[in-house]
Amino acid sequence: MWEGTVDRELASEQVQVERKLFTFELRENPRGRFLRVTEDVGGRRDTIIIPATGLDRIREALDAVIKASEEAGPCPGDEEE
Repeated sequence: MWEGTVDRELASEQVQVERKLFTFELRENPRGRFLRVTEDVGGRRDTIIIPATGLDRIREALDAVIKASEEAGPCPGDEEE
């Protein structure tokens, strides 16, 4: 199953936010499943790896900060039309 590959991609999504491109790749290898998050800004890339066992906790943390941002009101610098 793993011959010739280090890991394999199960799913991939990209999100463009302003000048940043975020790539979310769900991958797996013989050691387990993980999420690779890559931020690309003008060719400079930074990547973090999150074990699949932590994805629910990451989602909970994201939900909490999204809620806090919404409750804080308009973001400084947002253009009003």
